[in-house]
Amino acid sequence: MKNIDRINNPNHDDKVIDACSIFGAMDTSGKRFSGEGVIRAIANMHDRGNGLGGGFAVYGLYPEYAGLYAFHIMYLSPKGQCETEAFLKDHFKMAYAEDVPTRPTPAITNPPLVRRYFLEAVQRKPATQSADDYVVDRVMEINTKLEDAFVFSSGKDMAVFKGVGYPEEIADYFCLEQYEGYLWTAHGRFPTNTPGWWGGAHPFSILDWTVVHNGEISSYGINRRYLEQFGYQCTMQTDTEVIAYAIDLLVRKHNLPVEIAAKIFAPPLWTDIERAPAGEQKLLTTLRQVYGSLLLNGPFTIIIAHQGEMIGLTDRIRLRPLTVGTKDSMIYLSSEESAIRLICPDLDRTWIPVGGEPVIGRLSTPAKQRQPVAARGRS
Repeated sequence: MKNIDRINNPNHDDKVIDACSIFGAMDTSGKRFSGEGVIRAIANMHDRGNGLGGGFAVYGLYPEYAGLYAFHIMYLSPKGQCETEAFLKDHFKMAYAEDVPTRPTPAITNPPLVRRYFLEAVQRKPATQSADDYVVDRVMEINTKLEDAFVFSSGKDMAVFKGVGYPEEIADYFCLEQYEGYLWTAHGRFPTNTPGWWGGAHPFSILDWTVVHNGEISSYGINRRYLEQFGYQCTMQTDTEVIAYAIDLLVRKHNLPVEIAAKIFAPPLWTDIERAPAGEQKLLTTLRQVYGSLLLNGPFTIIIAHQGEMIGLTDRIRLRPLTVGTKDSMIYLSSEESAIRLICPDLDRTWIPVGGEPVIGRLSTPAKQRQPVAARGRS
């Protein structure tokens, strides 16, 4: 009989790689910091990716344009750029536009053109529609109707930078060491059943929501069909995209707390619901009945971020890893503790969260005061 271990593991490498790396760092006091540490941390998990996707989300990035929507758009052809810029001028008031600065990076070959636009949603917005809804509709319109153009970032005072390459290569290409923000997330991709292309790299974003993900969303089909009822269109050919749209729907449009959204994504088992106190049992049953199509099946760990908040969440039985670390006003989320300790060796506390229980780091309220807020979550 053949030695299966010799065939499947010829190098006798006993390290378990759960595919993809995710990392998040937030200063809950609101102080902006360089991305150099985050880049080092995600590069420390290089072996979890395969070079087919890397990316970063940065918050507090554009204080001089904080009141405007910052669109990052990738173009695959000059025609796509021409048509999209005409569309933007027709639908928005454009304050400024430029190519996103890049530098030659040997590992990055044949990249698309990436430009950024700072926009005000005033041109043709109906009086009865919110600016956020108007922006979401225009993003969906560009991504589905205009050729060779993809909006991959559309929030205020934040942006996504991503592409095909290892995350440290993407950081080098986009000169990310020159930026500062109070919240950074990062992703190193190991695509399993979806293509590795520039638009399919993480983070995924709509408005100021961003998601980085390790795992597989086997419920993608039903999740996508449910979201299409509310006008969301999945165009990036990757399962993670549904999470960004789902959190926007649940929190921004349906006004649910993040803690409740977590119970929708990773609900308790029915046997646990049946044993819950009457009031909690009623709530959890209602959530399963109303939002059952947004339950995320499959193994996953995700970091969700938006202005003033960073959330870490795993599936109910924690099939993908997540470690939390805190130091003073800093909170870190990572696939591996080693990545956190590389940039912050003397942590105040570190723990592995309970499956299905969100860990939330928040700025103080109001955010302008920038007072530290401790990370919350059960250890």
